[in-house]
Order: sequence, then C-alpha cells, then structure tokens
Amino acid sequence: MGLAIKMMALLMNLIYAVIKFVVPTREEVVLISRQSNIPSLDFQLLNEELSHRGAKTIMLCKTLDKSILGAISYGFHMLRQMYHVAGAQVLIIDGYCIVASMLKHKKALTIIQIWHSMGSMKEFGYTAMGKEEGASFKLAKAMRMHRNYDYVMISSEAYRMDMARGFDCDAHKIRIYPLPRVDLLTGKKPYEGEIRSKIYKRYEQLQNKENILYCPTFRKGDESKLEVALNSLIKEIDFESYNFIVKLHPLSQISITDSRVIIAQEFSTFDMIFVADYVISDYSCVVYEAAVRNIPLYFFAFDLEKYEKSRGLAIDYSAECPGPISPDARQIMDAIESREYNWKALKLFADKYVQPTEHATEAMTDFILTATR
Repeated sequence: MGLAIKMMALLMNLIYAVIKFVVPTREEVVLISRQSNIPSLDFQLLNEELSHRGAKTIMLCKTLDKSILGAISYGFHMLRQMYHVAGAQVLIIDGYCIVASMLKHKKALTIIQIWHSMGSMKEFGYTAMGKEEGASFKLAKAMRMHRNYDYVMISSEAYRMDMARGFDCDAHKIRIYPLPRVDLLTGKKPYEGEIRSKIYKRYEQLQNKENILYCPTFRKGDESKLEVALNSLIKEIDFESYNFIVKLHPLSQISITDSRVIIAQEFSTFDMIFVADYVISDYSCVVYEAAVRNIPLYFFAFDLEKYEKSRGLAIDYSAECPGPISPDARQIMDAIESREYNWKALKLFADKYVQPTEHATEAMTDFILTATR
C-alpha cells in the first residue's frame, strides 16, 4: 500500500509539474470538495460573495466512490483539479484534498482549509490517529494528510489548539472565521422562510405538533448499538404529541421501518433544524448549529465510554454539554416533556464555540481576497 501511494504521488507530481509549466497564474479562486457532488451551502455562499466582488471562481465538487469505476472517474476529476489549481491564486477546501496535500504547488498559491464541521466535538485527523475510527499513521504520512495549508478557518478561539492538533499545524495558521452558513442560522441571509415552506409543503404534519429531531453521529463499522438505541427512543416517543424526525449519516446502513418516523431524505440535517423544536444528538457537531438557533439540546450518549475509546472526544463532555445527558431513552424524553431547560447554558455554549458574527460570509470573503501571497 505504501509503495503504491508513493508511486501514485510521484506520477501525480510529474503530471502536475507539466501542467504548472504550461498554465499561467490567474486571478482565480478554486473551491474543491469531496464531501458531496454538489457545492455545500458554505461553498455556494462564498462563491456568490466572491463573484459579487468580481473574483473569478471555479467549484469542483465530487465524492470519491470506492469502486474501481469510481476511482477511475475520480482520477480524471483530479486532473481537472490540477489544471485549475495550477493557475489559481487561492484554493479553498472543506476536508482532506489529495491534490491540495500531496502535490508541490507554486509559491503564489494560498491554500485555505475551512473544514466542513462547525465547532469541535470529536477528535479527528492526527488526534484520532491509531484509534479504531481514525486513520493509521502510515497511511496519513503516505497521503500527506492535511499538509500544505496556509490557513485553517474555525468558528471560535475556544478550540484553536484542538484544531491545530487535529491538523498537525502551527496554531498561528488558525484564523477565527465562522462558516458562511452561520448567516443562514442567524437570519442575516434569507433561508429559513424558503426552506420551512418547502419542508411543510412535503410534510404537512410537521406544522401540527412539536418536532423532535434526532441526528446521531456516524459510527464506523458495527452500528448495532445505534440501531438498538434508535429503536428504544422510538418506543418512548409519544406520537400523539410529537413528530419524530430521524436524520442518519448518509453512510449509515440502518433501515427505519416504523412509518411514524419522518426520515425526509430529500432534506439535509441542516435544513431540518429550521423546523425542529428539540434536537437530540450525541457527538455530532450539528449541536452547535442548533445552539446558534437557540434550540434546546438533549444528549443521548448511550455508548459514551466506547466512543471515547474508538474515536475520542475533543471536549469535556459532561461539563460542556448544555443539556441533559443520558444513556437512557426514557430519561431523554422525560427531560423534553418536563419543559424545563437551562437557556443560559445553551447561549453560553453557542457563543463559546461559534463566535457571534454579524456577517460571516462577508468576513470570510474579506480574508480570502486579502490572503494571497
């Protein structure tokens, strides 16, 4: 595996050297993601603002399918990435990017990692290395994981050092710029009315009762405990009083057969936050988005000890989480039904991990346009 990756890196750099020689540097901002085949909301907002200010932008978004055909297709896509990156002044990424980290770039290129998750909950990258859900050291070294970044954007000073360790980078490269989608959460940009209208048109019942949104984090490998926990939660829901929305990770293999549960595959977890009255999660960073919206949070931590060993947490879970924590579904529902909540703790949690920002998209764009070498 290691030798194959080294040979691939050598070949890619040889091809890239030719492309760099041929392609002149242009005043272009390239945005690359393999989180989805369509641009994320953050990319869309940045692209719109950059274009509004006269910047030329290119968005290249494609997931890496692990099949043979998928790998071949992504290989050709990387050639397209190389062409545009070779001539760009700024490269913006929201996760690990092979072209960004494995290649030797022109000095004129500035690489900015904005990361796709808001806040800090789980260990990742170099802090999760060697754990059950983390990458191996050999693979990370061979793939030059998270190398070549000039700047890393995060939402708050509170977790600067956590992110620096996760990316294995100097803390001075970290910049505090909350993600553009914060503008949608706070209403600085229009989104809530339109998305609520679309959701209610499809699921009229969501207007008639309070909505509980359950969005657990993804567990690599065995999901049996998550499935048991989910079913225990379904049993405790009073469907006469509440709608129950479940948003599992796209990679989850769990099948939900109870017709009373709303899955809403056509809408994202982020979208469903706008119709949620309560959010139940565990270790997902969606809790920060919900906190910004001032939605009460409940932490169904049924496998806390195991998860800390297999992945690791970046916060003091019991001390930091602003809502009730329990491994028991009945206790979670009792807390919701009690109507009692520590709103002050929720506000402190939101402000600590997502720095209050008037115009997040404009602020990040300002930095991008002045960050060229």
